[in-house]
Amino acid sequence: RNGLQAMAGRRGERLLTIAAERVGGEGPRQWVAFSVADTGEGIAPEVAEQLFTPFFTTKAEGMGLGLSLCRTVVEQHGGALDHAPNTPHGTVFRFTLPVAVPARNIDEIAV
Repeated sequence: RNGLQAMAGRRGERLLTIAAERVGGEGPRQWVAFSVADTGEGIAPEVAEQLFTPFFTTKAEGMGLGLSLCRTVVEQHGGALDHAPNTPHGTVFRFTLPVAVPARNIDEIAV
């Protein structure tokens, strides 16, 4: 939703790209990286510094909790959430989560 709103005032091509890919890690740990990129106006540096601060918002109707809550949930699941400029226009948000390890068969677990 943030990406769509960021492009609302932009003339010309507006593109929202959502992607997921499996990325390697050290040892047996594997990750899935999700990204959402828009071609909006981008984020000003002074705003970028506060994006994940609870109750910070640039929207008249915003509560300022969305990105803060998203980061907390992702981190509590062992992942990370960040953002970067989407060259030449816009912003890309990316979060990574660890790939689930298959559970062992309950019959194999010693009691």
